[in-house]
Amino acid sequence: MGRKNRRIGKGRVSRIGSYAIASSITDPACVSCTTFNILAPIYKRLNHEDSSHRESDVKDYWLNRNRRILDWLLCERSSIICLQEFWVGNEELVSIYDKRLGDAGYINFKLGRTNNRGDGLLTAVHKDYFRVISHQNLLFNDFGDRVAQLLHVELIAPSLCRNSNVRQEILIVNTHLLFPHNSSLCLERLRQVYKILQYVESYQKENKLNPLPILLCGDWNGSKRGHVYKFLRSQGFVSSYDTAHQYSDGDAHKWVSHRNHRGNICGVDFIWLLNPNRYRKLLKTSWSAAVFGMFKYQLRRASLTEDDAFAFLKADTDGDYISYAGFYEALRQLNLIGHCNGLSVAEIKDLWERADVDGDGVLDYKEFKQGIWNAPWSGKSDRASDDIWDDVVNGTEETIGFSVKNAVLFPTEVEKGIWPEDYSLSDHARLTVVFSPAVSTIMGGYWHNLGIGFWLRSWWWKLGGYWDNSLPHPLVLAVAIPRARRKALEPPRIGISLYL
Repeated sequence: MGRKNRRIGKGRVSRIGSYAIASSITDPACVSCTTFNILAPIYKRLNHEDSSHRESDVKDYWLNRNRRILDWLLCERSSIICLQEFWVGNEELVSIYDKRLGDAGYINFKLGRTNNRGDGLLTAVHKDYFRVISHQNLLFNDFGDRVAQLLHVELIAPSLCRNSNVRQEILIVNTHLLFPHNSSLCLERLRQVYKILQYVESYQKENKLNPLPILLCGDWNGSKRGHVYKFLRSQGFVSSYDTAHQYSDGDAHKWVSHRNHRGNICGVDFIWLLNPNRYRKLLKTSWSAAVFGMFKYQLRRASLTEDDAFAFLKADTDGDYISYAGFYEALRQLNLIGHCNGLSVAEIKDLWERADVDGDGVLDYKEFKQGIWNAPWSGKSDRASDDIWDDVVNGTEETIGFSVKNAVLFPTEVEKGIWPEDYSLSDHARLTVVFSPAVSTIMGGYWHNLGIGFWLRSWWWKLGGYWDNSLPHPLVLAVAIPRARRKALEPPRIGISLYL
């Protein structure tokens, strides 16, 4: 992150050449993160009429383009750099990135896709800002040979948080999801995200960590209209770029970040933020709701109403209910099973058990409506989630959190939903987000962020109207009552978080 001494008014935008960058990126009290799919030379087509002619065949081409990419990255100097489609299979290119990033003060981690696909991931963190505690590689071992990196780091810049008693650790994930070449791969992409969140959750529990801020960076190969986006939102994550620009979940047309090989443009590159006070539902509950969301989407694509869908699932049963056999057959007809990327037997059984609330072996209309047709993306969580952090949380702890200060895409035209024809660095835009650290206090359990106005919900109070933009406001008071301590004779412990 640059620290040039220049005076720029708050909220204004400075320009370095043709690049519009938030003035806040120069603030030494902030952390910045860049994610960029740099288009591996083995995939870049030099002639759209001849897909066999790739940039990797012409050294001068890929070398000059990657030098320009590095020039931009080092000019910007983000605290965290996450690259996708990094050409790990070319030793010369790898050494160039290692040398230039290393000389600039970065610690680099690289991971190639499985089965020697040639490309992979590079995650770099600046040693002036972070101490690396752990680095983990996640291999999906799936259809697309996809992988992910997990970095557990500690903030060490003294200007970020002067209180030495505050736990200043964050988790950073870099990944590149499968491209949905057909509808059957949408489920696989959802499963890849589920694997990432499972791995992160397991890492925290195994290392007995209280909830930490999480940054999920990368090329998600899906827009805000997709099931992956909804799944992550149901887990409490917010899109940093949308937060900075105050866009809603429905504003999918406002910006783009990728023009694919078919010529279509859409927004697929995200830096997702989850603050410690935003942990929500049991992960498996969100996964089931996401799959049922895909199920409903396929039914509606067939122009089926709610009543028609129930009749479709009932098939030839005599009674007014859905049998397991009818449910299974519907999954097959909707292409959610019956192929290598479909639901497994265990996944199907789990979905059925979640929909069959009373456990009588069939689904009546009420269960169909609540469990499948209107499966909630968020809301009431399973009782099992009450104890999710019981074995890792011990007493009171102050930890770091983040608010989104600013975010920019380059080239700037993509921020208006336009793909510039003269842009040649990649087929993806570069996304940079600036975060402002804040202190959170966690007291003894799993807790929720709160906002304005009380209402009673189950056994805990929650302030309604909390901001879905990761709390970028000047002052937000968050009060939470741990759900894991709801015993009649045990008074609740309260956590307070001040976002400054």
